[in-house]
Amino acid sequence: MTLDELNKLSPVAAQRQFESCCAAEAWAIAMVQGRPYSSAEQLLTRADQRWQGVNRLDILQAFSGHPRIGDIRTLHEKYAHTADQAAGEQAGMDSAEADLLQALVDLNDAYVAKFGYIFIVCASGKSAAQMLALLEQRLVNDEASEWPLAAAEQHKITTLRLHKLLA
Repeated sequence: MTLDELNKLSPVAAQRQFESCCAAEAWAIAMVQGRPYSSAEQLLTRADQRWQGVNRLDILQAFSGHPRIGDIRTLHEKYAHTADQAAGEQAGMDSAEADLLQALVDLNDAYVAKFGYIFIVCASGKSAAQMLALLEQRLVNDEASEWPLAAAEQHKITTLRLHKLLA
């Protein structure tokens, strides 16, 4: 999609596009309200600025737009509406062995039990083994250490998806 096309979408259609990049409704609405954008750089700057203003509930809503790392079935079924922007994000899972995928599922469950939200990582370019190692490393964090890391990973994912949207 071109920037001009994005600028000309109806507010509802534009919000859908932004929500495919980040499921936080307040963030998406602010992005719609910021139109028209004169350049991709202006759009990305606005996205960064708006991200700085989101609250915990917005971030949790953004997390809800992701399947758990390693949950390939859910990735393909439940999140088909973000397939264009999410394409390749969990490509490292494609060649993962069943025992590695099961370890990811088990540790994701432990992560949710500990923190109350899913493990978020910018998975692009990472193998299943790398994601498992990151999950193991972050699972030992306390909430005060983990929350900013998870939010920063969400921001990375949103930025990558915005780039794909305009590609």
